Amino acid sequence: MKTIYKSLDGKEQILNQYEEYLTQFNSLISRDYVQTRFGRTHVLVMGKEDGKPLFIFQGGNCINPVTLSWFKGLLEEYKIYAPDTIGHPGYSDETRISASDKSFAQWTADLMDYYKVEKSAFLGPSYGGGIILRIAAFMPERIQCAILINPAGISLGSKMKMIKEILVPMISYKINGSARSLRQIADVMSSKSMKQLDESIIGNIFKHTTLEQDMPKLTTIEELRGYRAPTLVITGTEDVFFPGNKISQKAEGLLGDRLELIKYQMGHFPSAAHLEKIDQDIKIFLKKHF
Repeated sequence: MKTIYKSLDGKEQILNQYEEYLTQFNSLISRDYVQTRFGRTHVLVMGKEDGKPLFIFQGGNCINPVTLSWFKGLLEEYKIYAPDTIGHPGYSDETRISASDKSFAQWTADLMDYYKVEKSAFLGPSYGGGIILRIAAFMPERIQCAILINPAGISLGSKMKMIKEILVPMISYKINGSARSLRQIADVMSSKSMKQLDESIIGNIFKHTTLEQDMPKLTTIEELRGYRAPTLVITGTEDVFFPGNKISQKAEGLLGDRLELIKYQMGHFPSAAHLEKIDQDIKIFLKKHF
């Protein structure tokens, strides 16, 4: 069986950090394994027991609790379903599926059907935002409203800048384990605000996994012709992967009057101060549309 991990020891290190991160949540957490048509998926379920359903998809090439922790403020009001993205680090099967067709919509349908959720709000940073756009393209009737943060699937940053600021130091880190190279990557990704634990996790994922290199396909107007749900897009002007100015311009053309747009001067990983603002933005949006 194919694996995304380069060694069992590396996998163990990453999953130990997953467990360490879960201790930071002040909430009862149930953990389910849901059989989908693409393989078994591990789901964290938490928050208000009788709250409205909110699916949160993780960032890519990361572990679920890292990006899920950005949205702790939603636990008091909503029932959160947070699956480990299949084919990415975590406890789900390591089967990689296409983010260019309807596969992720079908995967999500299987999860929603398991929990008997007909329609839901969706939230996704980065790759998770790209997954939501695949759902919007192929299963729009199941989205009540959506929040995309520094999302994939709309527009890409400069390839030359990503090579210079991310790929070159990543190669250096993989070759010699340079702490300086890893810090350089973390600073670019977060505008110099990344937590030490997050930096360590990113380093272990770079070192011990085969990274997912295929981003969700760029969404077209035609694909969203049947999509009518209110959508909040929050972008960072300093995001090396999905720059806020490019995302904003493209999102307006894609989503029209369904779009609510907010830009912050932040990187791909928001700082603690920006997460406080984003928490309020999300709560206001959900109160209005959900």
